[in-house]
Amino acid sequence: MTVQPRRVLLISATIGEGHNATGRAVAEAAGRVWPGCEVGWLDALRAMGRWVPGAFNWIYVTNVESTPWLYDFFYASLWRYRWFANASRRFVGAWSGRRMRRAIAEHDPDLIVSTYPLGTAGLDWLRRRGGLDIPVAAVVSDFSPHPFWVYPEVDLHLVMSEASLREMRRAEPDAVGAVCVPPVVSAFQPGDRAVARRGFGLPESGFTVLISCGSLGFGSVERAVQAALRAEGVARVVVVCGRNEALRQRFADRCEDRLVALGWVADMPRLVACADVVVTNAGGATALEALACGRAVVMFEPIAGHGRANAELMADAELAELCPRAADLTATLRRWAADPGELTQREQMALKHCQAADFADQVAALADLPRHHGRRPLRPQDAFFVHATTREVAQQTGAVLRLAGPPRAVHDWCEEITVRIERRAGQLPMFTRRLVLRRSRRPQWIHDRDIEPRDHLRCREVAGEQAVAEARNQFFSAPVRTDRQPWELLLLRESGSGQVWLLAKLHHALGDGVAVTSALLRLLTDDPRPASAPGQGGSPTWYRRAGAIARGLVSLAGAGTAPRSPWGGRSTANRSFDGVELPAAEVRAGARRCGVSTTVLLLGVVAEALHRALPDPVAGQRFRVMVPRTVRTGRGGVGTDVPGNHTASLALDLPVGPMPAAQRLAAVAAELGAPERTGQPAAAGAVLAALGVLPAPVHAWVVRRIYQRRFFNAVVSVLPGQRRPAHVGPATISGVLPVLSLADGVGVAVGAIGWGDRVGFGITTDTGLAPDAAVLAGHLRDAFTALRAGDRW
Repeated sequence: MTVQPRRVLLISATIGEGHNATGRAVAEAAGRVWPGCEVGWLDALRAMGRWVPGAFNWIYVTNVESTPWLYDFFYASLWRYRWFANASRRFVGAWSGRRMRRAIAEHDPDLIVSTYPLGTAGLDWLRRRGGLDIPVAAVVSDFSPHPFWVYPEVDLHLVMSEASLREMRRAEPDAVGAVCVPPVVSAFQPGDRAVARRGFGLPESGFTVLISCGSLGFGSVERAVQAALRAEGVARVVVVCGRNEALRQRFADRCEDRLVALGWVADMPRLVACADVVVTNAGGATALEALACGRAVVMFEPIAGHGRANAELMADAELAELCPRAADLTATLRRWAADPGELTQREQMALKHCQAADFADQVAALADLPRHHGRRPLRPQDAFFVHATTREVAQQTGAVLRLAGPPRAVHDWCEEITVRIERRAGQLPMFTRRLVLRRSRRPQWIHDRDIEPRDHLRCREVAGEQAVAEARNQFFSAPVRTDRQPWELLLLRESGSGQVWLLAKLHHALGDGVAVTSALLRLLTDDPRPASAPGQGGSPTWYRRAGAIARGLVSLAGAGTAPRSPWGGRSTANRSFDGVELPAAEVRAGARRCGVSTTVLLLGVVAEALHRALPDPVAGQRFRVMVPRTVRTGRGGVGTDVPGNHTASLALDLPVGPMPAAQRLAAVAAELGAPERTGQPAAAGAVLAALGVLPAPVHAWVVRRIYQRRFFNAVVSVLPGQRRPAHVGPATISGVLPVLSLADGVGVAVGAIGWGDRVGFGITTDTGLAPDAAVLAGHLRDAFTALRAGDRW
């Protein structure tokens, strides 16, 4: 539910009037959508120092009028040299951020909106240092967002067009943006020319050109006037000189009948309504106001740097005509004066762009921005799975959900899931994270709530169990895409039986099995409750924890390399997936009968299945499995719904040689409870955290050498689940099969989870190294059947 902000802070600057004009549009919209909201203003340049506004305005005007080559060089360098752009942004950000910090604290806002790039740089600096735990947005009124305009720590940039959005991502790949309509006050709207002209004492008829080059009135204003007056069919030229009184006086001295020279104009909306064409040179507020009024725009001799970039982007979007020379402007005005049809087409395109949405609604949506939307490095435990990824082995985790309920067509199912994604995914951090991967840099997250369901959900109807298996294998074999939020869903409906499965896969860096299960429940179910996690006591004292880490390190070092396995070697891209479901009540009863925990029983069933599947197992043979164990707690600590990998691992040597069932279970229980192993999870967690201080290339090198076949033969995980039914509309999630990722050179991964009245095993194999998953699934089923019957294994 949207909560109305009590106070909104606008950060702008008086350098010309364009940034303030955008700020006034935001303030007006805020007043409409949040009645009673207090809107405060902060001038970023004034905050940076008393002398700064005057100095920066002088530098800006001098560069544009006297040394445009210097401004062009600076602007081009921002794009050409990333180090230069980053250094410049950090310098300005530290300057403005430090100086704005106190003023922001005094305003105590619930939302900050910046309309000035140097102010945005300061907000980015504050965010990087842990401040501003409130939504922060920027309105980029330039059509071409340059590297000084956009920042990764800003929750949302509102830009002027789809082309602007692409330019924004080129300037800062980690920035989050959305297209908005021109941010102008509501007075700028289509109006009757004749009525507007009467208000200014102008003749009601005749082709009228309005030339406005901002409040400073600089650039090629005089050449624009001369070129316009040379165009046949132009009845009059109205030129706004703003605060440039010397320019206005020069025009007044010409005594030209068709020329009307104005100084500062308070009623610009009505003046724009007078015009047939608006000529400007920067692509800023004047161009946006003209578009909002449905007037054709001409960009004439754009000013250096950002002005030229804005003009080119507007021309590409067919929202303005670019006239780089005086002759071009004369020809364009002559053509439009003679052909009202072409002019009308231009006006219609402007109105179509501006009426695509309501700016007030877009401002209202800023209240729903998350508390923080910026870029953050991955935790070492999560970056581990980015570095462990190879070309053949994708590090992704997932699940197969079996849905039971009334018969429904596949498109009805697809619509049901799509609606849930649209309503919920943007509020769940697991689904809004997007990976930023750069060579030799630490992987990072950015939060991107712009989720397109079609990018993440596919729905298929297939005929027969074989087709279901093939679709499942194809889905889990393909690496999850990382050019968007790295998660995908596939809904399968078998046409004959009507059985429905929902397959989910997520990049392992997003979270462990508990987090994945909890996130899927919150996304899909009607009464989401996170998957349970075993409760744990309070945190141990530092010296007890240090002792456990020391014991664990000794244990891990003493374990050495893994026993030789016939299922190890060079990984291939060939994958198979299968599953087995066992009655949960019988699993629990069997564990009680054998005097062991449910986890020991399930690991014992896996050990027996491995014994049956391995070629020629011998007495005393061991098979080392890496067993991730959750360190989440049911009370306090890390909750089950927190994204990320919160697990620590045990290295267990499962007995896979011939032996009776009771002996195998006793051996597994002893292995799991060995005192020297009790410190392994703490030691593994400490090692993973310590790896995070290494440079990214070194971190990746170490990960690839420890997470591979040399140290374990398989991955086996027993996940906490839930007994309570979970509903997706009229259907029930009647079963879950976890899908685990493999490691380099490791051919088998097995996951188990209790769900409702079933315990589901999900099996993944690399068929270039190990048997097909269906073979292991059969052995798991047979092993449990033998245990239930009391047979000797």
